[in-house]
Amino acid sequence: MQTETLKITVLGSGTSTGIPVTGCRCAICLSDHPRNQRTRCSALLSYGKYNILIDTSTDLRQQALREDIRHIDAVFYTHSHADHMHGIDDLRGFNLHSKQSIPLYGSEQTLTTIRNSFSYIFDQSEQASYIPRLNLNPINKPVEMFGLKIVPIAMQHGQMETFGYRCGPFAYLTDCNVIPPSSLELLDDLEVLILDGLRFTPHPTHFNIPQAIEMAKQIGAKQTLLTHLSHEVDHPVHDQQLPDGINLAYDGQQFNLPVTSWMMK
Repeated sequence: MQTETLKITVLGSGTSTGIPVTGCRCAICLSDHPRNQRTRCSALLSYGKYNILIDTSTDLRQQALREDIRHIDAVFYTHSHADHMHGIDDLRGFNLHSKQSIPLYGSEQTLTTIRNSFSYIFDQSEQASYIPRLNLNPINKPVEMFGLKIVPIAMQHGQMETFGYRCGPFAYLTDCNVIPPSSLELLDDLEVLILDGLRFTPHPTHFNIPQAIEMAKQIGAKQTLLTHLSHEVDHPVHDQQLPDGINLAYDGQQFNLPVTSWMMK
């Protein structure tokens, strides 16, 4: 049984405003602790020579420069809110180097919104020369990508359906406040789970941190990292207060997981 390594990088761990929040003078936004500096939520899966991006956050350019990302081979979208898609134009730099179109994956609803929101990219009648070269691939079931099986996980973000993604022993579930039983069945035996945990106070479309802790216990991953963190969250203080096996994610965080061949099928 062949074993390969899946490298996961937390590109951004912040909520839609990023942290610091513009104009805010709260203690977290004024903090100089590096783990309280949060770009918008996104992750990178690296497997062999391939890089798979989850969401094109508003801060994609900054994240790519910080992590020295030199190519993107595919993008999987969780949903079509601005903080998760508005970095899409920054994909064009990767096109310039690869000379290849980049495939985008997500629900049909998500990709329709992306097509309509960025018509200058997808409207073939326009002849602009310096635009991202992208192609849209709606999915509603697992897909094989570069030898990896990537499983969409349907969730609710208020009234909106979003996708999380599972890849072998890892799952990424951001922007959700309900994970239905049919999706929970797809999340057994995880080594690492990245899970939405916006803040301590309630929110109508995100898990707050107490709810995320309960969901993490229900899923039972060996390690859970909470992401999409707001400026209610003080990393060096609150990370120490979480239960064993649950921590706060931070920008630039990396970990490596073994992926055996049977997980790819």
